[in-house]
Amino acid sequence: MQVPSNATSGLRRESAGAPPSDSSGIIEWLMTETRDDRFIDNIFIDMCNRLNQAGIPVSRGTLHFRILHPQWLGARILWQRGMEEADIQTFGFGIEDSDRYRNSPVNDLHNGAAEVRQRLEPAAFANAPPYPLYDELRIEGHTDYIAWPLKHTLGKNHIITFGSDRPGGFSDDDITALAELLPAFALVSEIRLKNRLARTLLETYVGPHASEQILAGATTRGSGVTVGAAILICDLRDFTGISDMWPRDDVIELLNGYFDAMAEPIERHGGEILKFMGDGLLAIFPLSNTRACGDLLAAIREAQTAMTALNEENVKKGYQPLGYGIGVHVGDVMYGNIGSRSRLDFTVIGPTVNVASRLESLTKELKRPVLLSRAFVEIAGCEAKIPGCETKMENVGSHLLRGLSEPIDVFAF
Repeated sequence: MQVPSNATSGLRRESAGAPPSDSSGIIEWLMTETRDDRFIDNIFIDMCNRLNQAGIPVSRGTLHFRILHPQWLGARILWQRGMEEADIQTFGFGIEDSDRYRNSPVNDLHNGAAEVRQRLEPAAFANAPPYPLYDELRIEGHTDYIAWPLKHTLGKNHIITFGSDRPGGFSDDDITALAELLPAFALVSEIRLKNRLARTLLETYVGPHASEQILAGATTRGSGVTVGAAILICDLRDFTGISDMWPRDDVIELLNGYFDAMAEPIERHGGEILKFMGDGLLAIFPLSNTRACGDLLAAIREAQTAMTALNEENVKKGYQPLGYGIGVHVGDVMYGNIGSRSRLDFTVIGPTVNVASRLESLTKELKRPVLLSRAFVEIAGCEAKIPGCETKMENVGSHLLRGLSEPIDVFAF
């Protein structure tokens, strides 16, 4: 779809007395002086300010990026004159079905327009498309608006826009100067965006702390550190039967609901989920945080509440309530890279993880959904006889776990 440059015929002109626009210095700055700037929003702010210093009257600018994220379809970076920091807004999946998106120049560009130009002063606005954005820009005092695709490699197109508040808007030379910036800015923005996407993908699949370690160079097999941590292992009950009997889409919906109920409280309280294992998960709460054990318990309590609510909804839909088991232990673990020469997993291993796993398995035998080792309970300060404990613990006896030579005291709540 090619969108016409609305109401521009005969209206492009040089602003009286304005010096010719020149972006060559800004292009050189983009290519040679931004290499140490990590964030594209900061570069964009600096560029807009430099455009004004060069005599190009930019009063507003936006970047629209599509991003690879499990929760967000895209993001918009907004700068307006006088802002020291850009406003960054994310957009969820489904926004493309909204009237706001359909009636916008961004949609026009996504549908193939090479340029969208709209003068906003009354003489040129009579035949403008009825886009809410244009009305908002006029109220804010902008007189001109132009938007282009921002072309990245392999056919990836994003969007860049500029607005002006100068009477008469942008001149022909202004438009030429802005257009000349696009290839250089596309290169600079793609590098930053791909860095951000790499970080986002790593955070999505291995968690924020592990992603930092990997991006910092911890990619050698066997590299790692010993850390003290509280370990939580959770597993869904009877998932094999559910997956065999229920339709695939129902199974995926139930599994996602279960993981939301468990994972969101863990992450909210500072835990890190290192992996999802089919219908289970492994999370750590590093003891470098002095409240790690208390945070883990708070996460479990919130997860239990979330699971109760989820099961109420599942029962209304005709499903059986979902059961689960959680095992918790604390101690030193090896945290690092393990795997084959070409395929690594950033995870934790060691006896502490094994005990947490055995406790999770013991929940089936004892018919208690959450079991914790005495070592964890003592560090957390939550044994029933300890004053000030927020969580009542019940000692359910000593149990010999597989792989251990001595039984350990086990608690439930």
